[in-house]
Amino acid sequence: MKNKLTSNGFEFIIIMTSALSIVLCSLFSSSLFGIIPLNLGILPLFIAILYGGYKSGLPLAALYIVLDFIFSETWTLPGFVLHTGVLIYPLLLWMSPRFQQGPLTEKINKLWMCLLPAILLIIASPLIENPQLHIVNSIPILIVLFYMLLTVFTGGMLIYVIEYAMEKLLLKEQVMGISEKFLREEEKLQQVMDAAPLSIVSVDHQGKITSVNEMMMNLFRGKRPLLTKSDVLGHPVNMFIDMMEQEYMNYRIAQALGGIRMDNEVIRISSHMFYTSTSPLTNNHTGEIVGAVLVIQDITELEKLRSELGNVERLSLVGQMAASITHEIRNPMAVVRGFLQLMKEKSPESLDHYYRIVMEELDRANGIINDFLSLAQNRISEKQLWQLDHIIHDLSPLLWADANLRGQTIELILDAQIPALELNAKEIKQLLLNLCRNGMEAMEDKGQLTIETRIDKQYVEMIIKDTGPGISKSKQEKLFEPFFTTKVKGTGLGLALCLSIVERHNGKISVESEEGEGTAFIVKFPLNRSVQSVS
Repeated sequence: MKNKLTSNGFEFIIIMTSALSIVLCSLFSSSLFGIIPLNLGILPLFIAILYGGYKSGLPLAALYIVLDFIFSETWTLPGFVLHTGVLIYPLLLWMSPRFQQGPLTEKINKLWMCLLPAILLIIASPLIENPQLHIVNSIPILIVLFYMLLTVFTGGMLIYVIEYAMEKLLLKEQVMGISEKFLREEEKLQQVMDAAPLSIVSVDHQGKITSVNEMMMNLFRGKRPLLTKSDVLGHPVNMFIDMMEQEYMNYRIAQALGGIRMDNEVIRISSHMFYTSTSPLTNNHTGEIVGAVLVIQDITELEKLRSELGNVERLSLVGQMAASITHEIRNPMAVVRGFLQLMKEKSPESLDHYYRIVMEELDRANGIINDFLSLAQNRISEKQLWQLDHIIHDLSPLLWADANLRGQTIELILDAQIPALELNAKEIKQLLLNLCRNGMEAMEDKGQLTIETRIDKQYVEMIIKDTGPGISKSKQEKLFEPFFTTKVKGTGLGLALCLSIVERHNGKISVESEEGEGTAFIVKFPLNRSVQSVS
């Protein structure tokens, strides 16, 4: 089955060529011995009807009939019927729909089947029109026979030429189509290679580059920054790498061209580490090795992450040991504090000051241990639906008491429209108490602490703002690091514990501060009832 677009385009050429041929044949028409009309325009007409059907054939038939009428010396109705072959047109139109589906020999036979009767009618037309006419000379008969054979042979040759040209055109279009398809597939493959997080280069059996992706180009550009893909294609790989790697690359490619696949070998180039893999490329039909592919993966960052993960695991082990040790320290400290209280009761009042100092320091040490244990614990927060405003109101009497002792005030700006959130109430109270006491300790007398809640897009914000001296930019970056503190007697664990609580609630905590203008801690909880617990 021929390509429809190709067939339609070629049919148009046949129709236009046939129309021009009909006009030329009519212009130069004559007669044999002044008796038999000679007009080979019937040949392109029949071919055009067989290829084009009634849509193209009928207009050309009309053109042929009009030209016959114009150029005919003596026009008669019988002569019109005989000269134009109009009696054969229905047969041509009937054959046309199935004409192009048949083989070449069948097409030629169909043309001859229609052409021979038409030529016989044209040759016999003088005798039919004038029965008194007798041709007795044998030479004209031989010429007439030659004319018939020449017309039939020419018709067959025209069909052969048309079919040959059509096949060539179809083959060309198919080749072009296949070439375009392969070109598109090659472009897709190149895009896939460029998107892959790997450095890939393929070479032919001579070791010359046939394709390369962008990541491999970046490796090549380490030596020659202005390289383009067109610069490297067709050249050996070792032209674009350092001398110390050339021998290794040549060896790997030679092994692949010899049919040996080598995977996951680690090499170090300057400060980078790479996985390398080489494989042969083979012809699927013959099994012949036609090239090789070299894949390089930069694992420098991965190795750094592995090293850091090992450090984290060791630190985690140290932290667990420290948490266990501090837990054990609390027990003897509680015993020491108990005996100090007994000793205080049996000692003179003049020593009370010393006992008070020692017990305060013990309490402070116990507070540090408690904060450290809270920070070191790797537990899952058990959450329930809570109104954040209710938690703040529950804690407000304690906060007011602390503020009154310091001569400070507290302002609550709470949004009543905030929905219930999945919270661990105990941890949120600890978070709020730490942030509020930090703000109070940062302010002088008559300072004001503001606690505000509001909805911001997909988050519920809780803002604790003080009117203290503010925090410098350099210190803000380290505020949430364990053991970093801006207080004289601070442990540096309070804000680290706050960060741990917020992260267990899938939230975020940030600080906004300007020196001399106070500090605001902003805690964001996701506005989502399906918050997942984070250990």
